[in-house]
Amino acid sequence: MSDVTLFGFPHSSFVHIAQLVLAHKEAPYTFYDLEPDMGSPKHLALHPFDRVPILQHGDFVLYETSAIVAYLEELFPTPALQPDTSQGRALMNQWISAVNSYYYPYMIYHVSHERNVFPELGIPSDEAVVAHALPKIEVGLQVMERQLSHGRGFLLGGDVSLADYYLLPSNAAFGRAPEGKAMYPGFPAVQAWRERMEALPTVQRSRAARPPRTPIEHARKWPDSHRPKY
Repeated sequence: MSDVTLFGFPHSSFVHIAQLVLAHKEAPYTFYDLEPDMGSPKHLALHPFDRVPILQHGDFVLYETSAIVAYLEELFPTPALQPDTSQGRALMNQWISAVNSYYYPYMIYHVSHERNVFPELGIPSDEAVVAHALPKIEVGLQVMERQLSHGRGFLLGGDVSLADYYLLPSNAAFGRAPEGKAMYPGFPAVQAWRERMEALPTVQRSRAARPPRTPIEHARKWPDSHRPKY
């Protein structure tokens, strides 16, 4: 299985999801840094919507993170990262969809870009974008808090699943922003989940393998192409 290649840039939250799953599976792969090529014909030939990650397995090329992690679960079925019941898998997919629709857009596009990404490039934050996101994020954290009230450790119970790995990078990025630091203490079950996730060997291995954080140079175009307008 050494012919698996993951394309992306090192500080993408969605790339981190795929890396966490590969690390959990202890699956060998090659990481190809697309940072110098983002938006180029080379990149768009792999992902026509100008995003990351992209997975290549032999001659097979796949984009969209939810599709990639589902494929990896079939390609490397052990250790399993999905529940063994249809209802459990449905709930897992519900969480994956919720990250795509509710958590990532507000935690990353609205807050992390304004507080973490743009300031590193000397681009002023848009306070209206941050302010719009915070009530939405609070709802998301309330939902997480209720879900984790079962006290079993992870979103779907006693075992880590794709749902947890899918949610962690957005939560971690939001936690680096001042608003995240202020908001998280009000959600003790979410805080405990974050600490439990960060202590997992998979997460520690994945984080150790990443390069030190540097400015995302291609993000200079994001205020025009990515920034929400309010």
